[in-house]
Amino acid sequence: MTSHDGTLRVLSTSDLAGIDISLADVVETVEGAYRTLHAGRSDNPRKLTVKPEDGHSVSYAMLGRDGTRDVVAVKTSYKHGLDKSRDQQHYFTTLTLYDDVTGLPVAMMDCSRVGSLRTPAVSALIARECARPGARSALVIGTGTQGRLALPFLLTTLPGLERLMVFGTHAGGIAAVRDQLGAHFPDRDVEIVTDVRAAASDADVIVATAGAHTPAAVESAWLKPGALSILVGHGLAPSTLHRADRVIATSEAQMQVTGTDMADAEGGLRAVDAEFPPVLAGQTAGRRHAEERIFAYNSGLVVTDIALGHRFAQLAVARGLGTEVALWT
Repeated sequence: MTSHDGTLRVLSTSDLAGIDISLADVVETVEGAYRTLHAGRSDNPRKLTVKPEDGHSVSYAMLGRDGTRDVVAVKTSYKHGLDKSRDQQHYFTTLTLYDDVTGLPVAMMDCSRVGSLRTPAVSALIARECARPGARSALVIGTGTQGRLALPFLLTTLPGLERLMVFGTHAGGIAAVRDQLGAHFPDRDVEIVTDVRAAASDADVIVATAGAHTPAAVESAWLKPGALSILVGHGLAPSTLHRADRVIATSEAQMQVTGTDMADAEGGLRAVDAEFPPVLAGQTAGRRHAEERIFAYNSGLVVTDIALGHRFAQLAVARGLGTEVALWT
């Protein structure tokens, strides 16, 4: 699958958009990446961050290695206009993969679709492992890229969910949530809620994916016993972290870097009780009893991007997609 020496296969947004991949395939790929990391066969160093003093942009660089696929990759992420409205922001992210057996490049791709699938898949895995037994209701806060697939992925890992709720402030986003749910689960419907407190008080699982300007800020006191709150973006108040009975993070180190908006009045973050890879591997308990309120921080790990990006590259090569660029000749 590697490119010829001196060339690089570039996969554009449109190349990747045309590739069909099931939600179950995505979940399986992401879960495999976590299990390989926990087994000590992959590497996921701490991400590098650059943010100007006025906070108008943020950039990340992430390097990793997938020990199952024998792939090394670098992911870059750049978001500009954090001080502006959503329609004025710019976001660019790329993933470059190298075959660590042949030493040749595999592909360079737009990583936006990989991220839009990987993140809700991780949230769904966290829900599968940490939601209270018999969980029946879920609330998604936010209707952006991450919010639109949150419910389909949750139903993939928790098919027993009955009440599906979403809170959003953008009509286009709400329509997109309905479209995505209908595409994957045509027999299900979503309830659009306007009272966040009432919805949160009934939710067994809350996935907060909203942007920084969301009016939603769910407080710990609103949560019912046994609730699981998963933070991806914004929509949860710091109390949901600091007053939780148990705290899970995909990576404690990354939470310390990217979770500073959840700090308490003294500027500190609550200690993590367990990281998710050992929970997924069954080494550490996700939930200890039905009544505990759990806070989970989903910051994403580059090994999941690598695994899913490699899966997309495999599918793209099989279909003859992409452009060969003579980058090193």
